[in-house]
Amino acid sequence: MFTWDLRDLNSEQSAAVVEPLSLFLIACPGSGKTRTLTYKIAYELSRRTDKRIIVAITYTHRAADEIQERIEDLGVDTSGLWIGTIHSFCLEWIIKPYGIYSPALAYGYRVIDTHDRELLLESLCASHRGVTHWDCNYYVTENGYHLGCPDARKHNAIHEVLAEYFKELSASRQIDFEQILWHSHALMRNHANISVLLSRVFSHILVDEYQDTKQIQYSLVTSILRAGRGQTKTFIVGDPNQAIYGSLGGFAMSVADFRARAGIPIKELALSRNYRSSNRIISYFSNYSVHATSINGVGKHAKFPSLVTYNRVVAHTDVHDELVRLIQVSLADGNLPENICVLAPWWILLASTTRKLVAMLPDQQFDGPGLVPFSNDFDNFWFKISKILLTESSPRLLVRRMRWANDVIKDLSDFGVDTTRLTSRKLLRECNALAIDETDGLCYLDLAFTDLLERLNISQGSFPPLSSHREAFFSSSAARIEKLQKDGASYINQVSFFKKVFRERSGITVSTIHGVKGAEFDVVIAFGLLEGMVPHFNEANGHVVASKLLYVLGSRARKHLYLISESGRPRGRYGVYSPTESLAACHFNYD
Repeated sequence: MFTWDLRDLNSEQSAAVVEPLSLFLIACPGSGKTRTLTYKIAYELSRRTDKRIIVAITYTHRAADEIQERIEDLGVDTSGLWIGTIHSFCLEWIIKPYGIYSPALAYGYRVIDTHDRELLLESLCASHRGVTHWDCNYYVTENGYHLGCPDARKHNAIHEVLAEYFKELSASRQIDFEQILWHSHALMRNHANISVLLSRVFSHILVDEYQDTKQIQYSLVTSILRAGRGQTKTFIVGDPNQAIYGSLGGFAMSVADFRARAGIPIKELALSRNYRSSNRIISYFSNYSVHATSINGVGKHAKFPSLVTYNRVVAHTDVHDELVRLIQVSLADGNLPENICVLAPWWILLASTTRKLVAMLPDQQFDGPGLVPFSNDFDNFWFKISKILLTESSPRLLVRRMRWANDVIKDLSDFGVDTTRLTSRKLLRECNALAIDETDGLCYLDLAFTDLLERLNISQGSFPPLSSHREAFFSSSAARIEKLQKDGASYINQVSFFKKVFRERSGITVSTIHGVKGAEFDVVIAFGLLEGMVPHFNEANGHVVASKLLYVLGSRARKHLYLISESGRPRGRYGVYSPTESLAACHFNYD
């Protein structure tokens, strides 16, 4: 039986971990949500009395890796655990075993690469003035699809583009990520026995960040729970105040609605103790609560004399000087670069900002999801190989690299490669043995991929998915590098920078508000807090959306929070942006 020291979990966390009923857990920022989820999984794994699987569904692949590693560090056997994103879950447990029952999938399918999807949409948008692939994001529900673009004037054109897009995908037997959800839902709707069978396979279904879950995803999970009639337990955790993916279909379902759809007893608990931020920071971001929650500062920074500032006077032409000043002040106060974060609502603002920050602070390294120099399509085979090739062979990373190697071998087997003699250790040995003298990152990976296939005696030409994945990886990476270099990151193609991607954060983070969800920093500096950006123009329920974004932004900070609504930023031909109304209306004793 997995046990823990009383100092590892507080009473709220422990109660959630040992609760025998299904549980709906509302967790405030900094309350140890991930730790609680990790210990819950470890606890239930240690209590397994049959061969049923424990499933954990996370919002990102990175979160899945982090939780898996934490459980392994606790010394718990994870052979009975499946963890990953909802799309990975649907592919693994619904589409692969039952896709033969779908006319659209029965004769084979391929999940379209993100880059290929963008290229296809861009070509289809060419005949529609003012519409780009960015406008063509959509999400599926049980009743069809909904557009993510808030500009209703573009909707007719987008529907026409998507009609052609779906036709092209069908003709080439391809599906995109939203169609993974749609086909999974259709299979379970048309074949009720699938839910019954899965309920017998899974003892628990745990869902992280439930507030970002879509209607169709709730439907998939609750249909399994309903079929299990209480034999499959669930553990749902998240924070309704941080539901910032509404434009993608995400929303925080109430416990009453979830309970009714699942048809099983579900208990509701809360984590109310914030171990991250100072009381002053907590008192600030609590102004933007949309759902009433109790938050108590109990961490080591609780009494820290935080600075919370709001600058509405700096001109947009001078905002980079102000960002540099705040970074330098933070560094001089002893804050490490990796504990400083610069945020903006849009990448278009961050592109030029990053270029100027790199030039103005040449001694500093800048990190961020938007600065990944190669294709980060987590389901691309060669991206998975890259993770192994670009990380060091060390005892500290062995477990992580072994898991990546197992994923690679599974993909090879799915592609038709005979992997009976290929073990994860052998794959790692071959990767570690590569000796390539090349400073350009893409050239390095190209040579490494070729050498590795030769060492494994695999002919790429004999297995079409290897070629198609490779072409997608390099075309997407080349386009990404070209864009980043145009934005001023001249160093981005160097193999030394490639190798930093999978290391721990080491530089100043530059990201969007959405991009740092789940992260925390000593110092958070945010600019571009302007109406039309926070929230996005034409956003439905704009005040609520803005409040949630400001809540997430503020709750990332441990010690200091600097907010900027720069003046004079042009909006259209004649107008200028004004400060975000929700922010301007907040009465707070700023420093």
